[in-house]
Amino acid sequence: MKNHIVDTYENYREEDRLTTNNARRIEFITTVRILEETIPSGCKVLDCAAGTGVYAFWLAERGHDVTATDITPRHIDLINQKLRSTGHAMRTAVLDATDLSLFEDEAFDVVLNMGPFYHLIAQQQRGKCLSECLRVLKKGGLLVTAYIPRFFVFQYAAMSDVKYLDSELARQLVETGVLRHEDEKCFWTDTYYSSKEEMEAIYRSHSLKVTDHFAQDGLAPLLSRQVDGWDESQFRIWCDYHYSICREPSVLGAGNHVIIIGEKN
Repeated sequence: MKNHIVDTYENYREEDRLTTNNARRIEFITTVRILEETIPSGCKVLDCAAGTGVYAFWLAERGHDVTATDITPRHIDLINQKLRSTGHAMRTAVLDATDLSLFEDEAFDVVLNMGPFYHLIAQQQRGKCLSECLRVLKKGGLLVTAYIPRFFVFQYAAMSDVKYLDSELARQLVETGVLRHEDEKCFWTDTYYSSKEEMEAIYRSHSLKVTDHFAQDGLAPLLSRQVDGWDESQFRIWCDYHYSICREPSVLGAGNHVIIIGEKN
């Protein structure tokens, strides 16, 4: 059966996503600032949707023992190519995050689930993904999950292209949070959009204590023209400002990417 998510990423330059402009850089800058504050030194980390490895390499450079997996073969090929020139002893594998049977129970101190959750449109699959992440996570370990806010995404799509300014699409996204590749007005691929309240409830239902919850990028994706026009000093002011408010509840629903972190009981 054709995997439309893999096909999407095989034909998309994920390696450029966080570096091509300042509006996109904010996501990475905010995230690593908080991960540096949160993750203890010398951890065993599983990045179970590593993409082309931007966070995996950042963690490896700081001395963590990193395993990077992804469902997209092209992404793992790119990570392996980079590993040949970096000297990092990072393990890699092409894996579906709903099946982490390659790893033993409680094998990692930290699991990054920064991608799979919002591409699983069936509740059963999302539950399986989180359960697998928790199985391989040690007690007291941290699960880091990224999601896309339900009430932001229509704004972003409609402002990106007027053809998505469609009342039925808006209703579908708000009421179901689901976008399917076969939908007439699909602007991406199979995707599930959630909310702060839902994610915190899901974490609690999986016996996770929420330890942090922050917006990675805030409004920057909607303001990319202005953000990309700033000089480095102006950009730094904005990054510091965003960091100072990124945990504000009203900001969590007003951005393109959000992270929730929880400790396994």
